[in-house]
This record gives sequence, structure tokens and C-alpha cells, in this order.
Amino acid sequence: MKILFIIQGEGRGHLTQALSLRQKLMAEGHEIVGVLVGKSPARRLPDFFLNKIQSPVYPFESPNFLPTAKNKQVSLMRSVLYNVLRLHKYMGSIRYIDRMIRQTDADVVGNFYELLTGLTYLLFRPKATMVCIAHQYLFLHPDFVFPKQSTLSLASLRFFTRLTAIGSVKKLALSFRKMREAPLGGIVVGPPLLRQEGLDAVPSNGSYLHGYLLNSGFSEEIRSWHSRHPSVPMHFFWDKKDQRAEVIIDDCLSFHQLDDTLFLRYMSGAKAYAPTAGFESVCEAMYLNNPELIDPPQIT
Repeated sequence: MKILFIIQGEGRGHLTQALSLRQKLMAEGHEIVGVLVGKSPARRLPDFFLNKIQSPVYPFESPNFLPTAKNKQVSLMRSVLYNVLRLHKYMGSIRYIDRMIRQTDADVVGNFYELLTGLTYLLFRPKATMVCIAHQYLFLHPDFVFPKQSTLSLASLRFFTRLTAIGSVKKLALSFRKMREAPLGGIVVGPPLLRQEGLDAVPSNGSYLHGYLLNSGFSEEIRSWHSRHPSVPMHFFWDKKDQRAEVIIDDCLSFHQLDDTLFLRYMSGAKAYAPTAGFESVCEAMYLNNPELIDPPQIT
């Protein structure tokens, strides 16, 4: 079959899922005819994805959350205003997605949580079958239990998730644990999409802490903790713009640009893993039996 990937580029986990699924589909003889990625002004596509996806990559304008001035949290008001002002561009993106589905002659669209894909199917009803893939589709599972949050926030999250999946025949909800299927919602629960390189990694007993910063502003907290514990070696990954591949603070603290091979190398030898986000990296750490401390980003 001819398969077109459409990926929400805001989350690096969606890019990693696409790489993993590509490996599996290519092994079964399918063809990836193209990869559309929703781009964000706050981030850039990492080189490892562009080098390894091995299919034409087509970026397009897509809604996304904007960080606060300190780049630690999501600014809801800034994000809403920014996206409202760019609605005309997003309509152009929707038309572009519809055109690319037709031009690539795709049989199947694999949608990795990209909002505009659902809206494309709402407005233009492409003939290609759409399957949605993301751990976020567990939010729609009747047995999924949310932590205590505001009713409005949870309703908004579920609504957004449903919008991404308009027109889909199946929603592949990636999960840490086994859960029953939910046929009425078209939800099929599956395991994490881990890269073969992660499955092949051999864990070792290192002495350093490993981490991932979704927003580079959290590096201030890392530096502060490091000043109180200067003898603890730490390697953190970020995608901060205009920075070198490696920023060495001192002998015990370094920040690295995202690199999948280097990331897994540090993951396999880490004493523990401390991310601010990242479903796939959390799963990789679990697979390698790494203790984890997770501090998810907030919305303000």
C-alpha cells in the first residue's frame, strides 16, 4: 500500500513514532510516499528525523502552542491569539494537505495527532483511509482515568483530540499497559512504537543523570540544581535554537542538541532519566529499567 504520514511537529515523540512505524511498514513491503509535518516557529525539525525518514518531507503551517517569555510553560492566551491571527494560513494548509493526499495517490493516511488532518477530512473528505496514531487517543478511551484537573481543561483536551481524528477509521492509542478495545469509539489500544535501535540497546550501570527538556527555559532549574549538587554528572537534551551540538557547562553538566543515536547511548547507560515530556523516551527508559522523575510542562 501507498502510505502518507502527516505528523504534528510540535512533539518530538510523534516524529519518533513515525520513524518506528516506517521501519515496520517498510519491512512488510509498504511504501511511504511522503511525510507532511506541521511546523512550529518555536522549534525546528531535528536533523536525525530528516536523515532517517528516507521519504520526501513537506512542512506546512500548523497551529501550535507558544511558550511563555521564559520558555518554560505554554502560554494559553498567546497561543490562542497567535493561532486566530493565522487562520487564513491554516486554511491554505488544509487545502495543501488535501492536494498532497491526491497527488501522492495514497491509499492510507497515517495521522500522528495533527489537527489540520482531521479538519481536512471534515471539509474535503479525501478518499484515502485515515488511521490515527498517538498515545493521546487514550484520552477518549472509556476506561482511561485522568488525574484531578479542571473540568474545562479536560473537556478541551478531549475536544481537540476528537478534532484530529475526524474521518478516521481507527485510532491507535499507544499505552503503557494493556487495555480493552473500544469498538464504539474506533479505539485500538497498542504498545508504544519503540525504535528498533531502542529495543537493541544494551543497558549499563552509569553514574550520570540523563534528561530531556521540552522547553529550553528549564535549563535554569537544571543549572540551579547543579549548583547545589556539583559532583553529580548530568547530560540533558534540548532543541534550543542557535546553540552548538554540545554546550559544556563544566565537567559534570552538558546540554546536547537532539540526536537520536546519542540520546539512546546516554539513555542506555544512565543512572536515572528526568524528562519534562516525551511518551516514547519514557517508554524507552522503562524498557531499559531506568528510574524516572517526570516533570510535565504546564499551561498558563
